[in-house]
Amino acid sequence: MSGTDPIFELKHVAKRFGKSRVLANINLQILAGERVALVGPSGAGKSTLLGLLNGTQLPSQGEVWVFGRNLARLSPSQLRQVQRRIGTIYQQLHLVDNLRVIHNLNAGHLGRWSLFKAVVSLFFPLEVETAAQALFKVGIPEKLYERTDQLSGGQKQRVALARVLVQNPIVILADEPISSLDLGRSREIMDLLRDMSEQTGQTLIISLHAIELALSHCQRIIGLRQGRILFDVPAPEVLPEMVEALYRIENARTEPIQKI
Repeated sequence: MSGTDPIFELKHVAKRFGKSRVLANINLQILAGERVALVGPSGAGKSTLLGLLNGTQLPSQGEVWVFGRNLARLSPSQLRQVQRRIGTIYQQLHLVDNLRVIHNLNAGHLGRWSLFKAVVSLFFPLEVETAAQALFKVGIPEKLYERTDQLSGGQKQRVALARVLVQNPIVILADEPISSLDLGRSREIMDLLRDMSEQTGQTLIISLHAIELALSHCQRIIGLRQGRILFDVPAPEVLPEMVEALYRIENARTEPIQKI
């Protein structure tokens, strides 16, 4: 894989769950270092697309290539090797609330730690300095040993982001990371994601409902509607009529789209 090859390439990809079509005929390339926003109404297929990119889902048809490899042709161990290079921030965060923050941060090491080392770290936290540095970068260094269930929603978002910093991936995928936050906290998290991508050169792909934050923090905007790409343009080229078409409500009956 050369430096000019896409990190992600989707070729005629479709995804169905039972009889429900979620994505249809997706053709897409994403290059290293890009900051890409996936925007569109609920049920457009944004989360499913992220799942295809990180290999937690496979397409019903078509091919998904990541780092120059067709995910469908990889063995489970080869797929895990690819996934270690992709950090995902899920909408549900996937934090363990009854553990201290440092243990949630150290989950970023699990792809490369042995089972024995992971178990030992639950009793005697390892690589504390790495965790502390990550938490410092997201602005809450004092929370390192606090129980995660004692944190606010915004602080939990920061812990999820710090966990990705500990993982140190090539690509960061973020699925609606600001959906439960107010506007001020949303901007803070978006600033952190943008700054991290700019400073490290990591590729950032983020699904958002807030079109204004997508435009201000990402270089490229991909509009998804009813499982299809409606537009894929640089942020300055997004026009009001494009956004209106993306979110318009239609009375005509269409094939049902399952919200995934």
